[in-house]
Order: sequence, then C-alpha cells, then structure tokens
Amino acid sequence: MSKAVRPPLFLTIAAVVVATAIALPLVYLTIRTAFIGGEDLWELITRPRNLMILVNSVTMMAIVALLSAIISIPLAFLTVRTDLPARRFWLIMTTLPLAVPSYVGSFALIAAFAPRGSFLQLLLQPFGVEELPSIYGWPGTMLALTLFTYPYMLLSIRSALQGLDPSLEEAARSMGYNSRQAFFRVILPQLNPSLIAGGLLVALYALRDFGTPSLMQFDTFTQAIFVQYQASFDRDSAAALSLVLVAIVLFMLWLENRTRSRAGYYTRGSASLRPAKMVKLGKWKLPALIFCGIITFLGVLLPIIITAFWLIQGLSTNYEFIDLLSPALNSITAAGLAAIITTLFALPIAILSIRFPSKVIAIIERSTYVSFGVPGIVVALSLVFFGANYLPILYQTLPMLLFAYLVLFLQQSVGGVRTSLLQVNPQVEEAARSLGNSPLQTLKKVTIPLVSPGILSGAVLVFLTAMKELPATMLLAPIGFDTLAMEIWKATENVDFADAAAGSLTILLVSMISTFVVLSQEKVKSKAKV
Repeated sequence: MSKAVRPPLFLTIAAVVVATAIALPLVYLTIRTAFIGGEDLWELITRPRNLMILVNSVTMMAIVALLSAIISIPLAFLTVRTDLPARRFWLIMTTLPLAVPSYVGSFALIAAFAPRGSFLQLLLQPFGVEELPSIYGWPGTMLALTLFTYPYMLLSIRSALQGLDPSLEEAARSMGYNSRQAFFRVILPQLNPSLIAGGLLVALYALRDFGTPSLMQFDTFTQAIFVQYQASFDRDSAAALSLVLVAIVLFMLWLENRTRSRAGYYTRGSASLRPAKMVKLGKWKLPALIFCGIITFLGVLLPIIITAFWLIQGLSTNYEFIDLLSPALNSITAAGLAAIITTLFALPIAILSIRFPSKVIAIIERSTYVSFGVPGIVVALSLVFFGANYLPILYQTLPMLLFAYLVLFLQQSVGGVRTSLLQVNPQVEEAARSLGNSPLQTLKKVTIPLVSPGILSGAVLVFLTAMKELPATMLLAPIGFDTLAMEIWKATENVDFADAAAGSLTILLVSMISTFVVLSQEKVKSKAKV
C-alpha cells in the first residue's frame, strides 16, 4: 500500500467510530464542568486538599515509573543477555504480576506487612515486635503499584534488547569498553524509546488505578473522583477533577512525544538476526538469582500464598463460600467480547497509522493513550450520562459495558498490532493488490496472517485488563451481572477474607493462563527469526 493512495473506506469509517468513542468522555466532562462557574471552578481546583491530591498523583506516577525502570532494566538484561540459570522460568515468573489485579496484590501486601495482625508482625511478636512501620499511604501504594505494573516496562525493554544489533556492542568492546561500560554507553541509550513507551504505560496505569490507593488509604485523583460520585453525588465536581486528570495525561503525552523525538531508536538490520553474545555472570550469578527471587516472591508468590491461606482457613471452618461460577463466566464473557471488539477496531487504527499516515490519524492513534490513562470511573460516568439521557435502552447493558472497555483498553491492542505491522514489508501487500485483490481481501489474506502474533498478544492483554477492571464494571454492568472483580471488592469491603481469597485465586488462574499465551507469542516470534 502506497502512502499516496487514499485509505479504504471501511478503515476510515472504523477510525471515525474510534475517534467518536474516545471523544465521548471529554465531551461529557466539558458539559458537566460548564455547570460550574469560572470562579467556582478555580476555587475547586485550588483547594488545599485537591492541590495535595494533584501533588500525590504526579509524584506517584513519577516514582512508580522510576522504580519500575530500576526493576525492569536488570530483569530484561538478565533474561535476554546473560547466562542466568533457568532464564525461561524467570522470564515467566517476573512477567506473571501482569496477571495479579492490583487490588488483590495490595490486599496480600496488607495481610503480610500491616502494622498489627499481619503475618510478619505475628512472626516477629516473640522477639518483642508489637507493631511494624505502617504500610499504608506512600510506602504501600508505591510498592504495590510498582510490583504489579513493572511488567509493562519489562516486556517493552525485552523486545528492544532482542532487536538490538549486536555489532554495535562488539564495536564498543573492540574500542576497549568492558561489559559495564558497553552497557551504559551503547546498550542503554538505544533502549530509550522502549523505556519511554513502557514508562508511559506504567505511569498511566498508576494514574488510573483505583483499588490500590483505596486499600492503602492514599489520596489520588481516581479515588477522589469516585468519592465525589458515590458519597456526595457531586458529578460536577467529579467532572472538574477528571478534567484536571485529563490535562495531566495530555501533558505526559506531549512530554513523551518531545522526548521520543530526541531519542535514538534501535534498528533491525540483517546483523540483528544473529544472536548477541551472552554475558557470563560469574560471581554475580547468586545476587542475580536473589534479585529475581525477591521480585517473584513479592509480585507472584506472596499474593498466591496469602489468598491460599485465607481460602484454607475458610475450608477448615466449613465456611459457606459464595458461588463463583456465574461471576467467573460473566468475567470471561465480558473480557472475551471486549478483546474481540477492541481488536476489530485496533486493526484499522494501526493500519492507518503505518500505511496511511496523516496528522488526523496520528491524533487518533495518540489519543488512545489518553483513553488508557483516564480512569474507568470517568469513562463510566460519561456513558451513564449519555445512556441515561439519550440512549436509555442501552443504559446498564452489556453493550454499554463493552463500549467502555473499548474506550479504556484500545491502546493495548493498537500497540500490539502496530508493533507487528512495522515489521511487515509493505511490498508484500502491494504485491497482493497487484494480483487483483481488493483492500479488504488483502487485509484478510495477507496483513492479518502476518501480524497475527501482535493481534493475539494485544487481544490477550485487553482480556487480562478487562478481567481486572473495577470502577467501570461496577457502574455499567447490567443488574445481576456480577464479575469476579466485583465479588472480590465486595468481599474485601465486608472483610470476608475467605470469599475474597476464593475470587482472587479464580481470577489469578484465568489471568495467568492469559499471560502464558502472551509469553508463548514471544517464543513463536523468536523461533521465526532463527
């Protein structure tokens, strides 16, 4: 497909639908905020509490992104470029925190490290430790969000490392650089694009997260918006706070775009097809294993151990568990349909952005990051407004919930498809067109099969994130359509640890299977290069 050719009509229509979907929350927020006078709006935004929330949110994003980089860079290098024992095992274990909902992980951290009554405090009590330092507030929030979001950055950096041309490092070594100097002066600068992209996803996820700040008693915009809506039903104030949050996301995207334009991108030449020389860890092998073990224990094993303990406690007391079959089926149904629908709309956006680039398409493609960074409650409130006022037939129905998932998680699918499409030579598609195939036939016969790994990976990531989504699901799900995320949250609020554990283990099992599918695609792609 040549850039001079106009894009097919069906791709353009899909892009218009996506642009409309992404614009709805912003239109709603603008309408709601218009009911507040200028002076009242400024007074609301500049309240000491709201300014504190602003500082909390921005600082939280920066710290979580920084800590994620500190964890992800060593893990990526260890699992790609070193002789670390059981590299494949550690890759899987350090990626599995993607499968842990942040509110489940936070619940496990509180049970393990809370000041009183936690597992650690009870273990240390015979030694005279009556109370541990508080995990609530800054410490717990930073720890939980970092542990359960860093895999987004890890996967990005791993992909970049695998695509680096080893001849660049070899040239540095021939100039007298040792391994450490070659890493910091040659390899690390080439990872800037993946660090920026991964850091943006981590920061946006931290900004939109609701469960962790709520459980850790930490004031952020998402929590404040939810309280304004649920406790006081002040939707105008909630909309004003949401617009401030959207402004933060837009500023981050502007900053990311400026930084990315100055970053040196890695290349995939013919030399990159041969594997790079493995670095021997030597005396650093044991510290590396300990580092991987600590991250795996905190991010994967601890949530499983804590939830399993509460489950066993319930079983030992003949506790009557809630029926999780229906919520599990509801979760799988909603998340599965969301993955399919999101993929169908992500394909046109990715194809247009790569094969038919323009300023309009670039804006639409970049705006998917905005929708990903906006909390689920903001999207849900916008759909409640439009549904109740203009489409009551769709209010609190499954289609409306799926539409919310499309707005929230489109970026994850677009990113996967776009990455795969960049590796497809456009001459292959042009050859198919020259043989008489229509654009739609070329898409079905050539493009989709070639980018299928990216399509599947993006779809699984959407499925995984939709399974964990809480605020949008609580506000938009049909009456009686309870999901695992909703059951876990209700059980946690009611201090029903056994029910929360049963739901958590169920969602962990389903999510881990999805994560294995994503990792299997990496294995398939690596084999295809050989």
